[in-house]
Amino acid sequence: MRLLIVEDEKRLALSLAKGLTAEGFAVDVVHDGLEGLHQAADGSYDLVILDIMLPGMNGYRVCSTLRSAGHDVPILMLTAKDGEYDEAEGLDTGADDYLTKPFSYVVLVARVKALLRRRGSAGGASPVHVLGDLKVDTAARRVFLGEDEIALTTKEFAVLEQLVVRAGEVVSKAEILEHVWDFAYEGDPNIVEVYISTLRRKLGAALIRTVRGAGYRLEAR
Repeated sequence: MRLLIVEDEKRLALSLAKGLTAEGFAVDVVHDGLEGLHQAADGSYDLVILDIMLPGMNGYRVCSTLRSAGHDVPILMLTAKDGEYDEAEGLDTGADDYLTKPFSYVVLVARVKALLRRRGSAGGASPVHVLGDLKVDTAARRVFLGEDEIALTTKEFAVLEQLVVRAGEVVSKAEILEHVWDFAYEGDPNIVEVYISTLRRKLGAALIRTVRGAGYRLEAR
């Protein structure tokens, strides 16, 4: 899943990005409220971590503007302020949760995962996807082939997740790169082919079909 961090404390933002990337998320970081609004409004994020005190436009306005425009992306607000009024104001503008600095990184990750689970539940989407004898539990991050559990690395699972949530559809290499790595990835785009090859070796070559010039499609065997 793809997260956006809007935080002007650069050391904090980069530290959070590094940790969340290690958790298996693709993470983009911006340090200005207006830029954060522009990025979040493109609709490609699964969650936004939004500081309140920002240059350009504060977090309250970013949040309320997104909600007014109809964007329902989960928003976790961060602030150095502490008090019931500030929390109420943040939630009134449409934020889904609120975390006061300083906070535990473990708590932040737990809040992020809870918001993502809540969104999936509210949307009626099951975290368990079954395609033939393949079963992928995106909440527990477990993969089964028949009765056997298949061990995948974080990146392998993330690539498979992009395919399984759109099973039967063609998913382009660019879409996989954008969501599993991030929009600023400057490495070899053929890295996607490497991970597809590994998934085929672990799950069976017939499961992932290459659609020439378009991308990849997950099909039941």
